[in-house]
Amino acid sequence: MNSASTHSNLGTVVSVRGSVVDMHFEEHLPAITSLLHAGEAGQIAIEVLAQLDAHLVRGIALTPTQGLARGTTVEDTGGPLQAPVGKTILSRMFDVFGNAIDRLPEPQDVAWRSVHNAPPPLARRSTKSELFETGIKVIDVLMPLERGGKAGLFGGAGVGKTVLLTEMIHNMVGQQEGVSIFCGIGERCREGEELYRDMKAAGVLESMVMVFGQMNEPPGARFRVGHAALTMAEYFRDDQHRDVLLLVDNIFRFIQAGMEVSGLMGQMPSRLGYQPTMGTELSQLEERIANTDTGAITSIQAVYVPADDFTDPAAVHTFSHLSASIVLSRKRASEGLYPAIDPLQSSSKMATPGIIGERHYALAQEIRRTLAQYSDLRDIIAMLGMEQLSPDDRNVVGRARRLERFLTQPFFTTEQFTGLSGKLVSLEDALDGCERILRDEFKDVPESALYMIGAISEAKTKAAADKSAAKADTKEETQAEPEKEHEASTHES
Repeated sequence: MNSASTHSNLGTVVSVRGSVVDMHFEEHLPAITSLLHAGEAGQIAIEVLAQLDAHLVRGIALTPTQGLARGTTVEDTGGPLQAPVGKTILSRMFDVFGNAIDRLPEPQDVAWRSVHNAPPPLARRSTKSELFETGIKVIDVLMPLERGGKAGLFGGAGVGKTVLLTEMIHNMVGQQEGVSIFCGIGERCREGEELYRDMKAAGVLESMVMVFGQMNEPPGARFRVGHAALTMAEYFRDDQHRDVLLLVDNIFRFIQAGMEVSGLMGQMPSRLGYQPTMGTELSQLEERIANTDTGAITSIQAVYVPADDFTDPAAVHTFSHLSASIVLSRKRASEGLYPAIDPLQSSSKMATPGIIGERHYALAQEIRRTLAQYSDLRDIIAMLGMEQLSPDDRNVVGRARRLERFLTQPFFTTEQFTGLSGKLVSLEDALDGCERILRDEFKDVPESALYMIGAISEAKTKAAADKSAAKADTKEETQAEPEKEHEASTHES
C-alpha cells in the first residue's frame, strides 16, 4: 500500500455504521475519492465519497472496520487509492491496494498511479474496426471479437468459462505477445487459487497480472478492484504500447458491490433495488476499455444473469457496452462438443459484410442456417428416426453434424486432461474448412474424423488412421478366434 503522505492532515472519527464512517476535519477537508488511514498502524483504509458540511466527510471503508471507534485519529494521505504499475508486476497476484498476495516479496521498481482515470479522449481513439483473432474456430467464424472491444461470456457453473478464458490468455501470450490481466471481482478464494495454479501449469503466468477483490472483502474493496486492474492495463497500453487482454470475472458482482455501497451511503434505490447511479458507475469502468493509437485493451467479461432474466437492469446495462456475446450451453457440454459455445444464441456486432468481408459473412449465415435447420429436425429424428427424412433434409443433418464436430477444438490448456495436443487455427483455415463441409466435400468422411481437429486437412489423415486402426483390431480378433477354438478343444479333451 502506498501511504506516503507529504503533509499531515488529521481528523477524528465521529460515527461508524458498518462500512460507512463519518469523520470531522478541523482545517482542511479531504477531496472526494481521497484515501484516509485510521487505526493504530493505519491498517483501516477509508475512501471519501461525500462532503457533508464544512468539517464533515463521509467515507466507505475498503477494509474491515473492527476496532474502529469514535474519537480515533484519521490521517489524510493527500491522494486517491493507487495501483502499482511497471514491468515487475507481471506474473504477480495483487489485492485492491496493490499488495502482493502470492506469498512472494513485494515487487520492486514500481510506480504508483491513481485508480481514478478518465477514459481516453475521442481524438485518441481508433475509429477503425479490427478483428481480434483468438485462434478458436467457433468464435472467429461465428462471433468474431473486436480489437479494443468488450465481449460478454454468459454461462453457468461447469460449462467451461474458465477453460475458455485460460485458452484465450494462452493464445494472446503466444501469438500476439500481449499482456493478460485477470480481474476477479467478488471471486471465491478457492477459484482464485485454482486459477493461479492452472495458469502456472499452462506456462502463461509470465505475461499475466492477477488482481483480486475477494467475496469476503467489504463492498468498497470489491467496487474498486476493477479500477485498479484497469490502471495496470492502461499502463501496458499507453506506456509499453502493447495489446492487453483484460478478463473480468464477474462484472455483475461489480454492480452488486456498487449497490451495497449505495445502500450503505443512504441513497434512495431505483428499480429492483439497484443504485440510482448504476449506469454512470458501469460506464466509468467500461469506457476506459478502448482501442487507442498506442494499443488496445480488449476485454472478455463473465456475466452472471440474475435468475436467467435478461431484462434485469444489471444485464440490460451490461449488454449496452458489449460488442459480442458468447453463450455457453450445458447441453453441448454434455454432448462432449467443446468449447461448449451455443452458435445460435451467441452473436457479435462485428459480423457485418463491411467489417469481416462478404465471403466470411455469407459463410457464417450459411452455417447458422444449417445448424438452425438441424435443430428443428432433431425432434423428428428422435421420434421417427433418420429414415423418415427427405434426402435433402438428410444432407442438411449430415452437414450440420460435421460442422458441429469441426467447430470443436483441442485446447493447449487441457492437454494434460485430454491427451490431445492443442491446436491454434487461423481464421482462413477455419473458413476454408466450413466452406468445404458445406460443399459436401467430406460427405463420405466419418463424422468422428472431424471431431477435435485443427485445420480441415487433418480430417483425411485422421480418417485414414482410424480406418487402419479398425483394420488392425479386426485382424487381431480373427487371429484370436482360432486360438480360442484351439484352447476350447484342448480344454474339452
